[in-house]
Amino acid sequence: MRRTLALTALIALAFAAAPAAAAKRARTPRLKAFRSCAGLISYARRHAPTAPRLRPVPGGGEDGPAAPVPAPVSAPGGGSSTTNNQEGGVDEPDIVKSEGGIVFARTGSTLHAIDARPLVPRVLDVLHLPGYDGELLIAGQRALAISPDAPGGTVLSEIDIGDPRHLRVLRTLSVDGRYVSARMHGHTVRVVVSSYPRALRVPIAEPPHPIAARVAARKPLRARRAGWVPSATLRDRRTGRTRKRALVACHDVRRTPRFTGEGILTVLTVDLAKGLPAVDSDAVMTSADTVYASPTSLYVAVTGGWERDDTSIHRFDLAGADRTDYRASGQVPGDLLDQFSMSEYKGVLRVATTAASGAKSQSFVTALEPHSGRMARIGQVGGLGKGERIFAVRFIEDRGYVVTFRQVDPLFTLDLADPTRPRVRGELKIAGYSAYLHPVGPHQLLGVGQDAFSRDGGSSTELSLFDVADPAAPRLLSRVTVGRFTTSSVEYDHHAFLWWDPLRLAVIPVSGEDGTTEAAAFNVDHGKITAAGSSHENGFVLRTLIVAGRLLTLSDHALSVYDPATLRPGPVARF
Repeated sequence: MRRTLALTALIALAFAAAPAAAAKRARTPRLKAFRSCAGLISYARRHAPTAPRLRPVPGGGEDGPAAPVPAPVSAPGGGSSTTNNQEGGVDEPDIVKSEGGIVFARTGSTLHAIDARPLVPRVLDVLHLPGYDGELLIAGQRALAISPDAPGGTVLSEIDIGDPRHLRVLRTLSVDGRYVSARMHGHTVRVVVSSYPRALRVPIAEPPHPIAARVAARKPLRARRAGWVPSATLRDRRTGRTRKRALVACHDVRRTPRFTGEGILTVLTVDLAKGLPAVDSDAVMTSADTVYASPTSLYVAVTGGWERDDTSIHRFDLAGADRTDYRASGQVPGDLLDQFSMSEYKGVLRVATTAASGAKSQSFVTALEPHSGRMARIGQVGGLGKGERIFAVRFIEDRGYVVTFRQVDPLFTLDLADPTRPRVRGELKIAGYSAYLHPVGPHQLLGVGQDAFSRDGGSSTELSLFDVADPAAPRLLSRVTVGRFTTSSVEYDHHAFLWWDPLRLAVIPVSGEDGTTEAAAFNVDHGKITAAGSSHENGFVLRTLIVAGRLLTLSDHALSVYDPATLRPGPVARF
């Protein structure tokens, strides 16, 4: 069976008000804040199940300037790369960060500090962290490690990295809630967690024991605040003191127009210049699925809005370094793919979604604008990829690109300069699909995905270079297939992608049939993709980065050095 890719380019989004938009704005409901803990508890008990749910406690989680653009992986004029972030000025947590030639890498529950400046990289210190796996953010001499913790909790660890030879955990904050994602602006971190009421938890194995089921069914729901509002426990490693308190005040929790669940979505504001605990918190009584942040706003999307088949989106304002303020909510049809399905440009949020499934599915791009506590729909284009689903999205300033896929899919280009009258500009068909899109020039996109099925029923990692200068005629310039029956983690984790602009070099992890993963490098220049080499490691490559002009590969047991121009191997620092 033949696969094809549908890459939808959405061009020129600039949004203007209209009478129809005003009518839609009036119908978009506002969220209401609870006036007291008694009101919150009464509302939750009235809508919640009459007995605790017999299921295991959930585990760990998941994803300025007027015209933000995607941040380049390379620092201008520097010799080191940064995290592959979606937006410039907005740092995203990852398992590896570098600062001044020092690499801080997290593998499992261990943090390694490695000096990558000498010819042979040197491990300076190793620190064991609470929780398991997790991610890392760094600002100045402080790091914030974010770790899932059983059962259904999250641990934030404030780490002193001022002397990388002596890493120290200063304070920890154990949060009653599942980690969803986080973003950092300057030295301010916003952490999004999703909590489930303790009053409804029954931490038993599945299937439940009949006696436990009968006991739980007779147990009344708790009326205390602790049963419904999540809590956090602060531990100071220096003084040994422990303090427990509510994660959010009841009057800072809002509810949706229609009951959408007993959980609470909380945004914690952590100022790394001050350290833990959080300096502010804001919440909505709902769950949390996808997080996106622009330089000025944080958006949290929840599958299933107050209309059953929609996605609700909540906007939080980031104007202050020491606070995060809820501002508005809205909804869009269908569901999102990932964080790249959202993008804010000049105060307007663009959202790409797929509604329905199978032959009846279609995709939309919806424009939302905040107005008086509402995210009002001011424009929309639908009918994209009928019978298909979205596989990748990328918005760049006033342009956007959407990949849909099923079997034979067109490439749509749309002009959305007037969001009330979007129009299709062009169409293209190509085999395979891209699951991640990265800008590699003013009018070029590099796609990472899979080629079409071969006769023996398999597919392989493929890179595709697109020319999108003319929205009426997008073109495929070049494509390269990597190995046989291969995959790349870039398809679902954009942090695994490295673009080093000084050398026009793209590096991705590629996994083969033998279970190993190596770093594959490609030169992307003059309209062509050319294989530059691979790392040929026996381990599992997690990330690649540039530090002091050298290419580094991070695996679960080592940091290896390569010449980025030739992929010639160098020294290895083993953990």
